[in-house]
Amino acid sequence: MKIAVTYEKESGNVFQHFGKTQYFKLYEIENGQVLNSQVIDNGGNGHHALPPYLKSLGVETLILGNRGQGAIDAIAASGLKEIPGITGSADEAAALFAKGQLKGNFEAKCQHHGN
Repeated sequence: MKIAVTYEKESGNVFQHFGKTQYFKLYEIENGQVLNSQVIDNGGNGHHALPPYLKSLGVETLILGNRGQGAIDAIAASGLKEIPGITGSADEAAALFAKGQLKGNFEAKCQHHGN
């Protein structure tokens, strides 16, 4: 299974604003373990085009920080599973996901969108 995490290159943390993320860290997960990972850029896409872009790369699940209603709708329309409201290390989040222990916060939204 392939997952994507919104990624802040400087800190290695989950980037907190989905629509402005410049990078994703992709992880291959199998049998409860992270097999490998790679950092990619956003392909020049904005928040409405990011979910289809990730799907085209074979991503099934998106781990992210906050997102606005437009992103919520785009993620749902793409068929990606999302786990929002995640903070801290992207690698730790991926490892917890692999073990089935990552819990999202579906109330996490970007406040500047008026949500």
